[in-house]
Amino acid sequence: MSEARNQSTAPAVELVGIDKWFGAVHANRAVSLSIASGSIHGIIGENGAGKSTLMSILYGYYRADAGEIRIAGKPVEIKDSHAALAHGIGMVHQHFMLVDPFTVLENITLGVEGGFLLAPGAAKARAALERLQRDYKLDVDLDARVGELPVGSQQRVEILKALYRGAQVLILDEPTGVLTPQEADHLFRILRALRDEGKTVILITHKLREILDVTDRVTVMRQGAVVAERRTADTSKEELAELMVGRKVLLRVDKKPAKPGDVVLAVDRLTVTDANGVRRVKEASFVVRSGEIVGIAGVSGNGQSELLAALSGIRRPSAGTIRLKGREISATHALDPAAMRRIGLAHVPEDRQRMGLVTAFAINESAILGYQGDPRYNGSVLMDRDKIVDLCGRQMSDYDVRPSDPRLRTAALSGGNQQKVVLAREFDRDPDLLLVGQPTRGVDIGAIEFIHRRLIAMRDAGKAVLLVSVELDEILSLSDRILVMFDGRIVGEVNPEEATERRLGLMMAGIAEQAA
Repeated sequence: MSEARNQSTAPAVELVGIDKWFGAVHANRAVSLSIASGSIHGIIGENGAGKSTLMSILYGYYRADAGEIRIAGKPVEIKDSHAALAHGIGMVHQHFMLVDPFTVLENITLGVEGGFLLAPGAAKARAALERLQRDYKLDVDLDARVGELPVGSQQRVEILKALYRGAQVLILDEPTGVLTPQEADHLFRILRALRDEGKTVILITHKLREILDVTDRVTVMRQGAVVAERRTADTSKEELAELMVGRKVLLRVDKKPAKPGDVVLAVDRLTVTDANGVRRVKEASFVVRSGEIVGIAGVSGNGQSELLAALSGIRRPSAGTIRLKGREISATHALDPAAMRRIGLAHVPEDRQRMGLVTAFAINESAILGYQGDPRYNGSVLMDRDKIVDLCGRQMSDYDVRPSDPRLRTAALSGGNQQKVVLAREFDRDPDLLLVGQPTRGVDIGAIEFIHRRLIAMRDAGKAVLLVSVELDEILSLSDRILVMFDGRIVGEVNPEEATERRLGLMMAGIAEQAA
């Protein structure tokens, strides 16, 4: 095994006693870990556990307040990302750092063109990149425009860019969030090839299955400190989840069979066009009944966001109809989000920070966004601040939001707790139809368990739930029926009892249902 092969060599990376404060927040607490050369090392932990801060220190985004970084056994000072690259450390970010109109070759060589005359440098770079592609099976057209590539290919561009610049240690931050299962499997083959050639990979992910599938060792962080390290072969999902959260976690969704009732939402040949005239949703038709969760699976960017925007009243349909509780909405009879809420709709948006909250507001103010005109929050002239704070306090208690002070700024909460504020606000309205976009994106495993229980409780209370998620585990666990979107179209419906990740992944990639 690669780990055994490298026992006699110095670790690729050692972090010794790393401490980092952000004001009163102790983000890293005397963190020490050692990452073997030629291994794949996973780092996991809840939101706010300090893992991203630690990697940001290693890559030069932050400076540690105390501690030491050693590369190949030697102490180094990493002031910025240029210094990190000089020491052979590269990073593939969750959100790619690419210029869409540029070609793959131009993106990779940007800033390292090789001299005033571009042609000789480009020819040399092309030859080097073709070698890297052969060695690591990083297949991508060097002359393609990056903006026209699928996300899996864009990720390979980022890996090529890091390798071309000499990375011996590669950090990947949540690398599979926008990939189909097949693309994720291809990525893991690439990572194993890198390891087998002596490169070192550090994988930050919240997906325990990925940790077990691809890593050699795993470090668990909680509340800024390392609480455990394991050989991956010697641990399990259950143990890692308990180490992350500090208690036993139910990893499966426990639910009774659904009891669907009347149709609450009927969508008929719905088409949604963006500002540039591009059709993002193409003649989508489906229904959602009371007492069921309908999941929509698909790789991000295939029309799910625009579908939710049209259903919630944020975007006007271009064609087709939406019927909510018998009320028809169309291009000629559009309703705004406030009117949709009055009919009985609640919406948990995909991006909580851009669309669900104002992080500069106090938590109690974020807790009434969209409902601030409700009479129960208002007196004859002024808003009833005490009542708003009391309501928010109850919601924070019910949804276990921490810290539980309604007067704190929303920005003071972790991502998982911000998500709970949005969920509490929307669930508390007792809607007939709940639209939920990416309910557990960037959320730690303890909060995921809580959110899933709440969604099942809504279903069991007779609510209609439309769930959009890129997490196939989540779709398979929660959904009573599964729709698959590709290129703006509903390409098939699958019974969860008959669905597999492979079957759904092929459909998400545009393979016909018959072939899947």
